[in-house]
Parts: sequence; structure tokens; C-alpha cells
Amino acid sequence: MRAKVYFAKPYCSWQRGLNENTNGLLRQFFPKGCSLLKVTQAQVDEAVYLLNHRPRKCLGYRTPHEVFYNLPVRPLTLHSVALCT
Repeated sequence: MRAKVYFAKPYCSWQRGLNENTNGLLRQFFPKGCSLLKVTQAQVDEAVYLLNHRPRKCLGYRTPHEVFYNLPVRPLTLHSVALCT
């Protein structure tokens, strides 16, 4: 099978949308200038968990975790009574 391969040009961030978006999300946990030598495995694991359980518009507001494991969509249930009269 022949697969098409695309190489983005250097310094053309608009050609790597998913990569740039993911970098921005990671910056929430590890700001620019932060030494990665001081980051623990537990901190990396927490960031990965939170990113994989974050709903994404492109996935129909499902999480990457739900899509990857093909988990069924469950309706939202609220455990409190609405305050409408």
C-alpha cells in the first residue's frame, strides 16, 4: 500500500495546526521557559490524563479517551433540583 506523506515547511506553523494547538495546551501545564529537567513523571502523567479527558469540539464534544476506547455516550444527569419556578 502506498501512503501519501506530507512534510510541513520549516517556520510555517499554519501547516501544522494540530501540532501547534497541542503545544498551546501543553503550555498550560509547562510554561515557556520552564525547565523540563525539573518536571516529574507524575506531573507529565497528570497533564496527559487531563488532556485526554478534555472534551473536544472536533470530536462532537467527546474526549479523546472516549473516542479511542469507543465508549458509549452517556446522557448528562444532574443530581440537584433546578431552581426554576
